[in-house]
Amino acid sequence: MSRSQLAPGVEVVAVPARSLAVRTADGEFLSVRTGDADQGALLDRLSGEAAGAPDAELDRLVRAFEDAGYVAEGPQPREWPAERRDVRLVGAPVLTEPLAAYLRAAGAEPRSAAPGDVADEAPAAVVWCLDGPVPAGLWDAADRLPERGIAWSRCHREGWQAYVEPLAATAQDITSAHIRARRLAATPAHRELDAYWSGPRTSGASVQLTAPAAGLLAALLADDLTRWATDAPDAPDTAVLPARRRLRRVDLRTLTVTEHPVLPVPDVAPMPKKAG
Repeated sequence: MSRSQLAPGVEVVAVPARSLAVRTADGEFLSVRTGDADQGALLDRLSGEAAGAPDAELDRLVRAFEDAGYVAEGPQPREWPAERRDVRLVGAPVLTEPLAAYLRAAGAEPRSAAPGDVADEAPAAVVWCLDGPVPAGLWDAADRLPERGIAWSRCHREGWQAYVEPLAATAQDITSAHIRARRLAATPAHRELDAYWSGPRTSGASVQLTAPAAGLLAALLADDLTRWATDAPDAPDTAVLPARRRLRRVDLRTLTVTEHPVLPVPDVAPMPKKAG
């Protein structure tokens, strides 16, 4: 019989005066009815130990864990493939420096790039980090990168709020222009928001990104890039938004992350020609 091992984040605990309980990856506790099975032998099996003598009751319990999705499936996550290691980082060093460290640890080969170099080279991915709002038109050229097979990821800050936009890897994915259009459509203060983006803006003391805040933003970007590079699937929980269809808003005061669904904005249909 093949070995079985609990999936990452799933744990089994022996409850005093009771049976076993499984702690799911979502933090819930569920009772395990082991019946006449040897609990020690079950724990050995779920720890990845090789199966001993055939035991129908143990086999039944392990299959129940497998059916519930609590047993690891297949090989461990793939390493970062060589053809996707060339990642160019553009923008604020306070964000790109921790991001580069995360990416190198994951197996990528990040390099700094100037904004003007983005459209002229062909890396596997480009990440642009701004420590401020996005001026109109700044990311227009970068929005075309997915059409050339280059993954496109970005984040920016607006006061005490930061936005991590979904990674775009194909021409059908979300661009920064889509995000701007959706955000303007979603607020009654669309004129004010547009004026804020365009500037000028009068500010008091400037907001300084702390190391934990910058690290959180960099970690979110690095996770998106790693999942893209290794073709890791989205979380199986149907309540979790697909990575390519979520905008994440980070409160830099509390480091709270909220997710918002977002879809591409269809092209505007051309006006019909007048008859005659």
